[in-house]
Amino acid sequence: MNESRVHGRTVLDSFAEQFRGRLVRPGEADYDDVRAIWNGMIDRKPALIARCACVGDIVSSIRFARANGLPASVRGGGHNAAGRAVCDGGLMIDLSLMRKVEVDPAARIARVQGGAILKDLDTATLAHGLATTAGTDSRTGVAGLTLGGGLGYLARKHGLALDNLVCVELVTADGEVLHASENENADLFWAVRGGGGNFGVVSTFEFCLHPLGPEIMTAQAFYRQRDGREALRFYRDFMASAPDEVNLLAAVAKIPPAEPFPEEHHGQPAVVLVGAFAGDMEQGRSAFAPLESVGDPILKAIGPMPYTTLQTVFEAGAPDGIRYYGKSQFLSGLPDDAVNAVVARTKTIPGAYSLVFFETMGGAVNRVAPSATAFPNRNAAFNFSVLAGWEDTAEDGEIKAWVREFHDAMKPYSTGGVYSNYLSEDEDDRTKDAYGANLERLREIKARYDPDNFFRLNQNIPPKG
Repeated sequence: MNESRVHGRTVLDSFAEQFRGRLVRPGEADYDDVRAIWNGMIDRKPALIARCACVGDIVSSIRFARANGLPASVRGGGHNAAGRAVCDGGLMIDLSLMRKVEVDPAARIARVQGGAILKDLDTATLAHGLATTAGTDSRTGVAGLTLGGGLGYLARKHGLALDNLVCVELVTADGEVLHASENENADLFWAVRGGGGNFGVVSTFEFCLHPLGPEIMTAQAFYRQRDGREALRFYRDFMASAPDEVNLLAAVAKIPPAEPFPEEHHGQPAVVLVGAFAGDMEQGRSAFAPLESVGDPILKAIGPMPYTTLQTVFEAGAPDGIRYYGKSQFLSGLPDDAVNAVVARTKTIPGAYSLVFFETMGGAVNRVAPSATAFPNRNAAFNFSVLAGWEDTAEDGEIKAWVREFHDAMKPYSTGGVYSNYLSEDEDDRTKDAYGANLERLREIKARYDPDNFFRLNQNIPPKG
């Protein structure tokens, strides 16, 4: 980093004087804590961390990085498995202090700062009996989730998180603050809805909200691995005709060593179905009634649950700070051969915290034209992911190989697309798969707003030219 002096003062001194947040340097007591993110495999060391307190700090950070030739990464929630929030030897623009959420219940609008996590958003909106599509893990950053898409329990009813965006405030690569909506900088608004962090740092999002909760009708069922075929076939067939209000996810994971699970099942692979009904509670109970007759579950529950609790059900199985590696692809369907492949490959699962899961598309997600936003993968039936979680570095090679082989085994059922939010750190060659037919338009917009590709430590879209 450039520490040249002008009249006895360094460039860093000048930056620090105008910065309202906090600058964290290597060697400071909390440097390692501040640079740490959800995926403990990521051990990158920024030359400087700019913990922004306002949009002005974001502007100053971008200008400082450019003036000193520093690469820059942007941290929102820090929950991306590829670790794109952290860079080596550059400036980490950290928004995690900017988590304010303001709700206008009359207008049904939430104004959300760029460092907020889903817990912040859900807690604020549900206090007014309102919500918007917001993932399935309360620790996820609003920014990363939304800019790449935004799957979640409410997506089939209300669309992706990005489909609920009204406008954004964004700082461009030259440090200019812009607003983008359908009526202002519309090309930029189109691009940020699916194009990730390629066009600037979003300091504020505005979302439209929908009546919900604070409780929601939910369903959970856990099946022995030997019953996996029946459970996954039910999942496929049930969701093929389910109303938009229903969203059921399927996963294969190890039963945690905790109540209420019987001890003999602890650590054993199980097929898990978890769902929610975004509507009337009794209608939801009726909608989930077919689940009552499926197999011989280890545990099953259909009933109301606070939506904020539902958003935490997967968190114990994906703790902060362990090692994660995953691969993902959109599927056109789930034929019996695909079900059989999943069941066969999950008889044993390496890694105590590994998870194989399906997110259901359809409903409002698929009724939006692929070119209406930058998110192109609107025609898929499911998003399928293999996410391994483990602690021992000696297992890295074996477990990564398991993920890759599993991923390859499911390619015959793939649409060829991939969810950009789930791209791993070694998948830069899948850019076309992530952005599809929208890539060329995204490259043109990138050339207008970031011709030098300053924002490149992401799911990168190179500018056209």
